[in-house]
Amino acid sequence: MDYCHIDIYEVQEMEIDVYLFFMREAMIFENSKTDEGREYLRNCWRMEQTKPDREGLRKNFRKKGG
Repeated sequence: MDYCHIDIYEVQEMEIDVYLFFMREAMIFENSKTDEGREYLRNCWRMEQTKPDREGLRKNFRKKGG
């Protein structure tokens, strides 16, 4: 309600997919305000990744091995 600036009755009338979208956006918006929240969001993004960051790995191994 606060994120969209609407009342509870409008929230109740939303389609579930629209409601879930706004809930996600509101959570991201609120977490992006603090350092702890931004760290949480970075960790969430990292945990969703399915492909390796090859360039990042190369940089890390170059530093440790060289």
